[in-house]
Amino acid sequence: MAKITGQVQMLFDLNKCLGCQTCTSACKTAWTDKDQGQEYMYWNNVETVPGRGYPKGWQTMGGGFKACTNQVDLSAPLPSINRDYGAPWEYNYDEVLTTEGGDATVGMLVPAPRPDAPNDYSSNWDEDVGAGAHPDAYYFYLPRICNHCSKPACVAACPRKAVYKREEDGIVLIDQDRCRGYRYCIKGCPYKKIYWNPIVKKSQKCIFCYPRLENEDPENPLAKNFCVTQCVGRIRWVAYAEDTTSNLYKLVNVWRVGLRLHPEFGTEPNTFYIPPLSPRVTNGTAPRIPTDLLAEMFGDNCSQTFEQRKARVEEVFAILEQERAKVAAGGTSELVDILTSYSESDRIQL
Repeated sequence: MAKITGQVQMLFDLNKCLGCQTCTSACKTAWTDKDQGQEYMYWNNVETVPGRGYPKGWQTMGGGFKACTNQVDLSAPLPSINRDYGAPWEYNYDEVLTTEGGDATVGMLVPAPRPDAPNDYSSNWDEDVGAGAHPDAYYFYLPRICNHCSKPACVAACPRKAVYKREEDGIVLIDQDRCRGYRYCIKGCPYKKIYWNPIVKKSQKCIFCYPRLENEDPENPLAKNFCVTQCVGRIRWVAYAEDTTSNLYKLVNVWRVGLRLHPEFGTEPNTFYIPPLSPRVTNGTAPRIPTDLLAEMFGDNCSQTFEQRKARVEEVFAILEQERAKVAAGGTSELVDILTSYSESDRIQL
């Protein structure tokens, strides 16, 4: 792999995600709604946790590096478009929204395939479906893109060297001329963020909006990643890892509130998450969203034990609550100021 001189990173504050799917729609409109074979693809998606995710069950599908080594796990079967990602659904518009006059034959829109069919699935079938019992039920939203990992298993898995990291910014791309559709990259990616286009018979994926990063618009210098600029909740920060003055760097390395998603996969992802706070359970002091669940998902590196990851989640919560208390008491907090950034220039620092 080429020497990387710069590495883009992104951070998501899960305490602010609305689950509105505006980022998903922006990415879909920009990149995957024009060419055949991409209909089912969501390079950016927002899934509900707990839930089966997109593709279904991706967290246990395999891939990544075995036990913090350099050995790529290629043992898992390939996910199925219809069964695991889910075929893109359509609605009975012609029955409900008549355009030729007359009365509608049915009274409501119904998706096809139907979400209650036993073998059907699609990207958001589990949206807003939580866990736990009333009044302590819970769920939260998890936005996901390609992590543009520092140690990408997709790059290591490709025998054609079609998958590569750009030297100048570490963005992981697939050379469509070199790709022969072997799909080892899909097996190798533990986050299942590489997609098979059955029409052109090539693998395709999130490109971190690199054309927008390269196109410097003097009238709109912050026109960067669509998923960032269109985010209603302003939950995303983006910057270079090497920029020690950026707010993203401060969140990850100074305040240490950003954690990686499934670091045990060993790919060193360059996306970070601030885990979600939640109210206390009705008859106790534990947070409504179980800390154990969050520790299973988030951590710093592949060598951490579960207990170490749980301690880090609790540390993040303690930092957040301490800084929020300072502000509530009339004081100031750099961390709270960053997390409540109003200006895009405070969140987009590329």
